[in-house]
Amino acid sequence: MKKTDEIYDRSYQFALDVIRLYRGLQVQNEYVLSKQLVRAGTGIGAGVEESAAAQNRREFMAKMAKALRDARETRYWLRLLMDSRICTKVDFSDALPKVEELVRMLTVTVKSGQKQQVGSGEGRRAQGARGKE
Repeated sequence: MKKTDEIYDRSYQFALDVIRLYRGLQVQNEYVLSKQLVRAGTGIGAGVEESAAAQNRREFMAKMAKALRDARETRYWLRLLMDSRICTKVDFSDALPKVEELVRMLTVTVKSGQKQQVGSGEGRRAQGARGKE
């Protein structure tokens, strides 16, 4: 299985897990943080899905970088919900390792893409264009 296929599958499964957590949080009358969690948590898979339709490498990397930001945000909301103990009847223990793995995988993808852009000259061209402003 290719790395991007694995990210696609894991981010989709994680979105399903987040939706289940969201439902559990709603039952516990937690409405504010749960909405943040479901937005960011499902945004990971949406960004990865959008990257598959990218028109070029730069757009692909932008979509993956957005998915990485959503993964980091999701990690924040999960930690906040766990540590605050607002909803003690909801089990977050499986979600945190899963999002950590997604952060790791997406970080590797984004960093390797940045190195390839710099190596191909795209990064230097972009820097040069900014310097002329």
